[in-house]
This record gives sequence, structure tokens and C-alpha cells, in this order.
Amino acid sequence: MIALQDQEVQAHIERLRRDKTVALDSVKQAHTWLKRKRNARQCGRLTGDSRTGKTKTCESFLKLYGEPDLSGRVPIIPISYVHPKQECTSRELFREILEQYGDDLPRGTVGDARSRTLKVLRACKTEMLMIDEADRLKPKTFADVRDIFDKLEISVILIGTKQRLDPAVKKDEQVFNRFRSSYRIGTIPSNQLKTIVGLWERDILKLPVPSNLTSEAMLKELRKATGVSRKGYYIGLIDMVLREAAIRALEKGQSKIELETLKEVAKEYS
Repeated sequence: MIALQDQEVQAHIERLRRDKTVALDSVKQAHTWLKRKRNARQCGRLTGDSRTGKTKTCESFLKLYGEPDLSGRVPIIPISYVHPKQECTSRELFREILEQYGDDLPRGTVGDARSRTLKVLRACKTEMLMIDEADRLKPKTFADVRDIFDKLEISVILIGTKQRLDPAVKKDEQVFNRFRSSYRIGTIPSNQLKTIVGLWERDILKLPVPSNLTSEAMLKELRKATGVSRKGYYIGLIDMVLREAAIRALEKGQSKIELETLKEVAKEYS
């Protein structure tokens, strides 16, 4: 066993706390769908169960394809990503959007806020607006989302769980007709779990000594903590369990994840 200095342990822990993703095939496929929507200036819904990686998929898309150009007097921001609060009104949505552009919500009516938001999106040549947890929008707010698409002819993507987002969108026929197109992010199939865990150990955890996480004993514990019946395995839970197990191992002075440490963490998620 390699003995780690306190400084090394802390450096590993800080690294594990930072977000980093692996370019999985499922993420690349979702990115292809998003690129097509952006190119066609069309709307759509990106759905999936909780912890299937919807938010991470969209955040990585934003990093790869939404780099702003700040060289001019008016910044060019091709993709905007917002995460509205619960029971989000139109005014609150406009505030969230404007904050992404470093702008303030104007005083006055909702109409003033709407006009300002449309003006900023147009001036910054935004091509795609992504709204995460879009089921948080109030019914009347969906009408304003629809109008953003109608007036600016940009791609608007609603993100959320199918169980919550679909009923919210279908309440208004005009909204649903614009957001009929959907892409569903699924769970990790059983036959891919070993490969995914191996990638996580190699590219995310990067501990000083291999933990042999793809061994049957390790996978058995991960299956208990990250899967639901026959639906497959949740990538978000896989990431959470493995990162926490790695950090806990380091805190114990270990240079790899021992089976007992993984069991401790997996039990908390089972």
C-alpha cells in the first residue's frame, strides 16, 4: 500500500470534488440530437429519470458548443442555460435569463421584462435556450417560453423528468405542439455497467493504486446501490457512490478503494 502525505490526500479529495464527465456514447448521442435542434432552430424536450445525467449532458454540451465571444461591444452568446426556481413565474424566468447575460431585470411590468429579454437574446445572437427542470414553470410561463421560440425563431429545449415535464407541457395544446419532439436519456444497461465503472476508475477517480472496481465483488455492491429493478443503472448514482467511496478511502489513509469501504458507502445508497 502506498502511503500518502496529507497534502497529497487533500489534493486528490479536491480533484474528486470537482465536476468532470466522461464522454459516454449516450452523452454523444444526446449531443447529436441537441446539435440538430440548434441547427434547425426547433424546440424539443430532453427527458429521463432522476439521476440519469440530463443536467450533466446539457452542461457538457454548453461547454463544448456554447463558448461565448466577448471580443465585441455586444457579446455573442450562442447557447443559454437556465435553472428556474420552484413555481417560476414569467417575471422570474426573465430574471434568470437576463442574469446569464449580466443584465438586470427592468422595473415595470412583465411586458417590459419580456421585451428586454427578447432584445438581449436577439442582440447576443442566441441560437438555443435550455431550461432545466422546466416542470417548475407555472402554466402561464410556458406561454412566454412558446413566444420566445415564435418571436426569435431560436431552439428552445425543455429539460426534466418525463413524469413531471410531459404532463406540464401537455396542459397547453399550443405549447405541446411546439415541444412534441423529445429525446429520452435512459439508464445504463446491465451489460455496460462493468465498462462504465472501469472508465470511471481510470478517468475520474485516478487513485494512486487500482481498486479493481470491475471485479465481481465490487460490481455486486454497486448494483445494489445504483440500480432499480430491471430498468438499469443510474449514471448519477454511480458517480456519487464511486466519488464518495474514493474520498472516504483517502480519509482513511488508503490509496485505493477497499471492498469494505465500498460496502459502507453502497449501503447508504441501497
